[in-house]
Amino acid sequence: MLCLKEEHHQVRQMARKFADEVVSPRARELDEKEEFPTDIVRQMGELGFMGLPFPEAYGGAGLDTLSYIIAVEEISRVCASTGITLAAHVSLGCGPVFANGTEEQKMKFLVPMAKGEAIGAFGLTEPGAGSDAAGTRTAATRVDGGWRVTGEKIYITNGSVAKYITFTAVTEPGHGANGISAFIMDTATPGFRAGPPEKKMGLHGSNTVAVYFEDCFVPAENLLGEPRGGFKAFMRTLTGGRISIGALSLGIARGAYEHSIAYAKQRRQFNQPIANFQAVQFMLADMAMKIEASRLLIYHAAMLRDAGKSYVKEAAMAKLFASEAANWVTDKAIQIHGGMGYMREVPVERMHRDAKLMEIGEGTSEIQRLVIAREILRGA
Repeated sequence: MLCLKEEHHQVRQMARKFADEVVSPRARELDEKEEFPTDIVRQMGELGFMGLPFPEAYGGAGLDTLSYIIAVEEISRVCASTGITLAAHVSLGCGPVFANGTEEQKMKFLVPMAKGEAIGAFGLTEPGAGSDAAGTRTAATRVDGGWRVTGEKIYITNGSVAKYITFTAVTEPGHGANGISAFIMDTATPGFRAGPPEKKMGLHGSNTVAVYFEDCFVPAENLLGEPRGGFKAFMRTLTGGRISIGALSLGIARGAYEHSIAYAKQRRQFNQPIANFQAVQFMLADMAMKIEASRLLIYHAAMLRDAGKSYVKEAAMAKLFASEAANWVTDKAIQIHGGMGYMREVPVERMHRDAKLMEIGEGTSEIQRLVIAREILRGA
C-alpha cells in the first residue's frame, strides 16, 4: 500500500463513514427509482466534498487531487451514481473554471460550486462529436457585448440539475480544433433547456440529459481562457477527469469484491462454504490483484498531478486499466454469487451495469490506447 499522508487517511475515514451511513442505504432505491439524490449531494457540499481539491480562497477544502480521488473511490464503492455526480461536478464542472478562469470568473462561478451551493456540468459531446471532439457543431457568433450560442450537447452528467455549465462552441468556423472556444454559462439563461433524463443501462441515480442552446446570449466576460483555446483546455480537463473515472472504477470494483468475499464465506454448497473451493479462490485472488494494480496506477497519476508533473500517459493508463478491471471484477462477482448475482436484490448486479460506462466516459478504451501509444512513441 502506498504511504499516504494523515490528511488522506482522514478523508478516507470521513468519506467511508458517509458512504456507509448515508449513501449505501439509498443506493438500491436510487437505482430502481432512477432518482437524483438531491439531499445526498447537499450533504456532500456541507462536508466539503464538492470542492475538495480547490483552494480555500475559492470555496474549496484546500486539499489535493489524491484526497479528492480517495473520496470518489469510497463513495463509488457503495453507489457509482453518487460517485459520478461528484466526479463530474468537481473535475468537469469546476475544473475548467479553476484551470482557465479569470479571478473574477473564479469568484463568481467556482466559489459557489466548490462550496456545494451550485452544481456544475460540462458540455463537450455532441451527436456528431464523440471521440472526435473537434467535430463540434455548437456555434457561438459574436454580437454586441458577447456571443449568441446555438447547438446541442448530449449525454451531459448533471445537465438538468446544474446551476452552471462549461461548454465548447465554434467561434472561428473553418479552423477545426483551433476555432473552438470555451465558455461558462448560467443554466437560467433564456434559450437554454435540458431534455428528459436518458434511459440508461446503469448509473440510474445520476442525472444524464441532452442540453440545447437556442440563441442563448453569453456575455463576453464568460469566455473561459484564451479565444479559440477551448478545445485544448477541454482536452486537459479530460486528462484530469480520467483519474476520476479510474477512481470510480476502483470504487466499483472494491465494492463488488467485498460483497463477493462476504458471500463466498457464508454461502454453503457440498457441506462447506464456497470460499473453500479453488475455483472461487482463484477469482477472488485475481480480483484482489486487479484492484491493487488499479489503485497504484490511479494514485500514481494523482500524485504526479499534485506534483505539477506531466501525467497524460499515466492518467490514460489508470483509466484504461481500472475501467477494464472493474468490468472484469463485477462480472466475476456475479459468477461467484451464481443465480443470486443475477438478481437485482444484490448490489453486484447494479455494480456490473454501472461499471460499463467507465470504459466509455472521458474517452473510450480505444482512445486511451491511442493516447498511451502517442505518449510512449513521443518519448522513445
